[in-house]
Order: sequence, then C-alpha cells, then structure tokens
Amino acid sequence: MLYLVGLGLGDAKDITVKGLEAVRRCRRVYLEAYTSVLTVGKDALEKFYGKELILADRETVEQEADSILKDADVCDVAFLVVGDPFGATTHSDLVLRAVKLGIPYQVIHNASIMSAVGCCGLQLYNFGETVSIVFWTDAWKPESFFDKIEKNRRNGMHTLCLLDIKVKEQSLENLMKGRKIYEPPRYMSVNQAAEQLLAIIQNRRLQGEEPEITENTVCVGLARVGAPDQKIASGTLYQMSTVELGGPLHSMVVTGTMHPLELEMLKLFSVDSSKFENNAFQKTT
Repeated sequence: MLYLVGLGLGDAKDITVKGLEAVRRCRRVYLEAYTSVLTVGKDALEKFYGKELILADRETVEQEADSILKDADVCDVAFLVVGDPFGATTHSDLVLRAVKLGIPYQVIHNASIMSAVGCCGLQLYNFGETVSIVFWTDAWKPESFFDKIEKNRRNGMHTLCLLDIKVKEQSLENLMKGRKIYEPPRYMSVNQAAEQLLAIIQNRRLQGEEPEITENTVCVGLARVGAPDQKIASGTLYQMSTVELGGPLHSMVVTGTMHPLELEMLKLFSVDSSKFENNAFQKTT
C-alpha cells in the first residue's frame, strides 16, 4: 500500500491518529520537502513518529518517483506532505504511477492553508481562484497572478495568495556548470508579496490603466497558521508592505466584496482600526 499522509500545519503532533498509525507500520517513510515546511524539523518528526524519514525533494518526486514506489506492492510505503496531500500542491502523478503499477493507495487527509485561512474571519465560500506569487528576479517579473486577483475582485471574491518557497535551488552559474551547490532556503514574506503587487499597480498606471486593486485595498497577512505563535494582520495593501509578522511561512489574502461579519472579524486583526472605521475604500455587501 502507498499511503499519502497529510501532516497538518503546525508541528509533529498535528498528524492524525490514523496517519500516525499508518506511518508506524510502513517500511519506508518519505517526507516531501519542497512545497511547505512545518515549524519543527525532520529530527522532531522522527522522534515523535518513531520512524526514520527519507527526505524527498522536488527532483526525487518528479524524476525518481519509481524509487518511492519500489516494492510498495509487497510492503507499506508512506509519503508525508505538510498540510493536506491534495491541498496547495497535488501529488496526482504519484497516485497515477502507483495505479499503473497495480499498487493500492490510501489518502489520509489533514488541515491545509486552503481551509485554515478561514481563521482570519473571511468566509471560505467567498474565495475565488488561489494564486501563487513568485519571487521576481532582475530579468523575470511575471504579472499573471495579478490578473487573476483582479478577476476575483471584479467578481467580489477574495484571493488566497500562496507565497513562494525556494528550497534546494541552484544559482544560474552553478546550474550551467553542473555543480550540485544549492542556495540557502528563501521564503517569501507578506512584505515582499505586497511590494511586488504595489510595483505592478504602478506599472499598470504608467500604461494608462486604473487597476481594480489599489494601495488601499484591504488585505490580510497570515504567518505560521496552525502554530502557537501564528500571526494575523489586516489592513491596506500598503500596510502589508511594512507589517511585521515574523518568520515563515506566510500567506496573504486580497479581499473582494465583504459581508459585514467578515469586516467585523478583520477588525480584530487590524493594523490600524481607523482604516476600518473610515472604510470609504472598502467594498462591502
């Protein structure tokens, strides 16, 4: 059996009882280590689970999936995913490969940021398409995510923005020279995401457009959701560029049309409550 096990959002204890039972009876246990991170490291997970974990980076999962599935037809193998196995990043390819090889599989679900984002008070059924905001480089500054956020907002929907994670990335020079030297991990902050959105707004105005999203659009910054030190801050997009939320992982929401109850909830986390009191800039139902 191949088990795809969600680990939740916080620490080692967020695994479900069913997931823990599956992990403890598996011969090999892989930890997917490139789409998200918990607040604790591999050692803490191994101690709590009572199992040695094999780190599976993007290269392993995408190019060497057969090694993960090896002998899974005669023994149990677990593939652990932070959040939910089919949350922010699907692992459908692994399932399809298992089925093709005649290996049965079971998915053990857990909390994901896709549902836990509701902790900020915005109602989940009012969210539109989720977007990923990637780190810009000097030569590459995509704006496609901005168009999707605008589309959601025009339709009155909120947008959950998943912020970029760079783990085991190589510099262009090392990549070209074939050197297995990796850059330090980088995790996009709400500040960085907001700064990129503000830059796009300025670019669009220079092109004669008036974007649906402005510096005064209400947004929500979330950090380490599910952990004891989780932080939530609501305010304008401009305020999100300076708000202090601490260490990773961060997510951000750009609001659409808000129900009065949603607005009341966001006030609990406001950077500056006067912005909500004088909400002439605010879209409400």
